[in-house]
Amino acid sequence: MRPHTQRMVFLVLAICLCLIGGAAAQQEETNTTASPEATTPADEGNGLDLTNEGAAQATEFTDNESVTTFGEVTGFTPDVSLELIAENFTTAPMMVVTAPDDDSGRLYVVDQIGVVKIVDSNGEVAEEPFLDLRDNLADISATYDERGLLSIAFHPDFQQNGKVYAFYSAPLREGAPEGWSCTNHISEFQVDSSNPDMVDVSSEKVLMYIDKSYENHNGGILAFSPVDGYLYISVGDIGKGNDLGDGHNPLIGNAQDLTKIYGKILRIDVDGGSENGNQTEESVVDETEVTEDFRGDSQPVNPTWTTNAGRFYSIPSDNPFAETQPEILDTYAYDSVPPEIYAYGFRNPAYMSFDAEGSNALIIAMAGQDLFESVLDVVNGGNYGWNIREGTHCFNPDNSLQPPEECNTTGYQGEPLIGPVVEYGHDVGNVIVGGEVYRGTALTDFTGKYVFGSWSSPGNYVTPNGILFVATPPSDWESRIPASAEELTPEDNAMWTLQELKVLGSPGQEDGRLDKFVRSISRDSDNELYLLTNTVGGPDNSTETGSLWKFVPSQGEAAGSETATTTENATEE
Repeated sequence: MRPHTQRMVFLVLAICLCLIGGAAAQQEETNTTASPEATTPADEGNGLDLTNEGAAQATEFTDNESVTTFGEVTGFTPDVSLELIAENFTTAPMMVVTAPDDDSGRLYVVDQIGVVKIVDSNGEVAEEPFLDLRDNLADISATYDERGLLSIAFHPDFQQNGKVYAFYSAPLREGAPEGWSCTNHISEFQVDSSNPDMVDVSSEKVLMYIDKSYENHNGGILAFSPVDGYLYISVGDIGKGNDLGDGHNPLIGNAQDLTKIYGKILRIDVDGGSENGNQTEESVVDETEVTEDFRGDSQPVNPTWTTNAGRFYSIPSDNPFAETQPEILDTYAYDSVPPEIYAYGFRNPAYMSFDAEGSNALIIAMAGQDLFESVLDVVNGGNYGWNIREGTHCFNPDNSLQPPEECNTTGYQGEPLIGPVVEYGHDVGNVIVGGEVYRGTALTDFTGKYVFGSWSSPGNYVTPNGILFVATPPSDWESRIPASAEELTPEDNAMWTLQELKVLGSPGQEDGRLDKFVRSISRDSDNELYLLTNTVGGPDNSTETGSLWKFVPSQGEAAGSETATTTENATEE
């Protein structure tokens, strides 16, 4: 890393709001406190409008309410059944992962309370957890909390090196701002040398420490790309609401501040770094910057994050800011841009997955503020709009319930703001839950479609009433994904057709929805889909209502439907 003179250009403002209880990426109270006057986004750019504002598939805003646009897909019936694999064995399930090159059929289920449990091919749950970080976690609230163990990822060469990575919320570290919530760790672990079914917690190497002023908006997902093998990390905007409050940039928010690590997707090479002994020409590492303090002078003054770059990992040379720094604006907090940044402009990218085949696209399900939920097709260097925009709509941080009629389509560097490929409003669901592009063989009609959900029905954070969705991309989508945002066109980012996915049979209800909270949709090594549910909203470790279901072809007929839909757009299959 290159040295930069560091300076702080502004003081962050503290604005107190109350949190609403709810799901793993829950919305907050509307902020009505005026924020400082922000710099206007730049007017230049490449002249392309990538926001998808006004697209036929975009959610509308009418009579002060969001109105979701559903569509029809010729020859496709959006229904499915669920097969129970294991029930009442976990508290607040976050994701299902499988180990690379493992044909045993074992599934690893991440529980927010700090454990990872192994479920074998017969649905039997191992007595001992694969990973147990309960003693490492910050104290989390049983009623509602977004902190905890949020994800794990196996190294692509796990069978050879035994490395596992975890994103979890630890107690606030020494030297962090007083009164803040926690310090998130992105850590590497090794499996126990005497027991391959258990991680050696004492082997932890912390790649990054990220301090948080609030418990929400952690992001929290780790995923290795099937193409480049790098580790991708989703980081939320630091929390609270509207990208305002303690720890936020009061002028432009954290997500648009390129000198902050918050509200970003990061990309690193975990095989690089001085302690891995495997640096390559493709990885940017300046050994003069590697010190006991990790990155030494390359860290901003008084940072609220610390990284082990150059020691435990290196920076891919084609990260957008690895070798070239953009103009440092007066509205930015620091004098340098973290080279880990891959894409930016995110509120809470709480669900992130790669298309396992076909496009290999990076897909993110991002929770909105009060009106719109988004699915984003993320490319290198892209700016995804928060908090200038929410979904396809303009956003006002001082009144999140009323989208402005006009706003910029470019960011503060003049770059195009990239809108979602799927959007739904709070007229049909509350918090978005990702999400996989289907590439298995059991559900042939679903191939290439994105399956995701809503934690529960609109405004419902107490009674479980989960909803599933399926989105069909344009027929040429897989061939249109560019290498970087600089090459992206409106056609490449065209919106997908959204349909509600009905569940036939148990645990589906009469309207095809669920009597459970939707926690996650994940896939196994055969690219078949799994649903995680529970019936208690918070990570209450006195309960174990978490269950694991497998998506299977629909069996029987729907008992009825009371769901309002609009079919303004149709897609040919």
